[in-house]
Amino acid sequence: MAYLTSQGGQPVLILKDGTSRKRGRDAQKNNIMAAKIIAEVLRSTLGPRGMDKMLIDGLGDITITNDGAAILDEIDVQHPAAKMMVEVAKTQDDMVGDGTTTAVILAGELLQKAEELLEQNIHPTIIVQGYRKAVEKAVEALAQLAITVDIDDRVALKKVSMTSMGSKAVGDARGHLSDITIDAVKLIAEKRGDKMIADIDNIQRVKKEGKSLYDTELIRGIIIDKEIVHAGMPKRIEKAKIALIDSPLEVEKTEFSSEIRIRDPTQMQAFLDKETNMLKDMVAKVKAAGATVLFCQKGIDDMAQHFLAKGGIIAARRVKQSDMEKLARATGGKVITKLDDLNSKDLGEAGLVEERKVGDDKMIFVEKCKEPRSVAILIRAGLERMVDEADRAMNDALSVVADVVEDNKIVAGGGATESEIAKVLRGYATKVGGREQLAIEAFAESLEIVPKTLAENAGLESIDILVGLRSAHEKKNGHLMGVDVFKGKIVNSYEEGVVEPLKVKEQAMKSAAEVASMILRIDDVIASTKPRDEGAPPGGMPPEY
Repeated sequence: MAYLTSQGGQPVLILKDGTSRKRGRDAQKNNIMAAKIIAEVLRSTLGPRGMDKMLIDGLGDITITNDGAAILDEIDVQHPAAKMMVEVAKTQDDMVGDGTTTAVILAGELLQKAEELLEQNIHPTIIVQGYRKAVEKAVEALAQLAITVDIDDRVALKKVSMTSMGSKAVGDARGHLSDITIDAVKLIAEKRGDKMIADIDNIQRVKKEGKSLYDTELIRGIIIDKEIVHAGMPKRIEKAKIALIDSPLEVEKTEFSSEIRIRDPTQMQAFLDKETNMLKDMVAKVKAAGATVLFCQKGIDDMAQHFLAKGGIIAARRVKQSDMEKLARATGGKVITKLDDLNSKDLGEAGLVEERKVGDDKMIFVEKCKEPRSVAILIRAGLERMVDEADRAMNDALSVVADVVEDNKIVAGGGATESEIAKVLRGYATKVGGREQLAIEAFAESLEIVPKTLAENAGLESIDILVGLRSAHEKKNGHLMGVDVFKGKIVNSYEEGVVEPLKVKEQAMKSAAEVASMILRIDDVIASTKPRDEGAPPGGMPPEY
């Protein structure tokens, strides 16, 4: 409860009973500690030698991963400052698809260094201003360090993809999966004005246990997780003409009650025949358009299924809207909302439509499309957990390849870029001067948490690595020198093929600085009373009422 005392000495109630309040240094320390704990959770997962986390939810489901976004998504975080760190990971994942762990541990280190400055009585606003100037300078330096690549340079794209999957548990299958990611992104990339756009939402990922990671394949088309509706329909059609319908192949029932009085048995038959003829007409329209395959977003009546089967047409019903949109992009067809409007121009084309059994499930494969604008990846692995981790690895790899296709700039990995920017910022700090200089220097030191953590996770002596990096960055082509966690040496990361998209690094620094600044500016935490128990009656009345 919070009180203010009036001139007469009478206490005045400001906050309601049960409200807690933390102010000043206590509030800052509490928030910084919570954020640092989140960063500490992820720290051991960074890099190719990083460890995995086993996460068990309330239902007992297990997730084993070292993907920063997945870990923070699974953890049920309560502390508000810790939730802000989780948001950083989500933002990083949504914007560029990779670098979540880097963003979070960098934010944690920025707060650690800020805490040391706060103890020297440097005002939080000065630290925030220093961090802001450091980010601006870091983004400038990044642009100068960036290496422009040709988006048709498959070797460069593969290096980016392989680096992204370096920390994932997919082992030697990285090369195979990287080839698939590059092919998939290249197929769905499209030019809009002067820019290339590669929306990875147009890449469908279907996970199925069984076989091995090497059996993961790219489908030049779409996989529909449905069975063919009628046993009498063909299971395979080549050079398929595909109709995409968003209306039911059923006789619609009236919305109001009605009564039909039939006095003659022949009238009954005529009534039933009318319904059958209506369904026959619907199927006739599909056949007249030249369709050999029908995907329907709504239902298909049993009688309509019979007529479709007689006509040799493959059909699937209740297909998801997202799958219908992907089918339209893959086959070049149009989704028709009124069956009467269907004509041959609206049909999509595919080299093959076939129902196959994958594991325990039957699926319809629409593949060998000429110029698919949407494709599918069938991810296989022996264990369910491995399939999930391969899916996360593919998501990161697809994202970074798409980043490079959209913005064809890369930087050296292995802590090389962070070390170089730290060097640039130290030089910049002396020019700024004043107390902000200390904040900029703190930002520079924080950046070195990336190579330091890479070294620690590989069992190397982190101080030796940092000293070696600083020395290497003073020499020619020093900006490309990073840590090789397998050899335990300082190497030219670019020549070793350890490269990352510029966008990933830029976003990680911006996000980390933003959340650190926001947490530092908080000097008062007022927590309201806990909400009522679920079982309590409305209005806060006691249970006996």
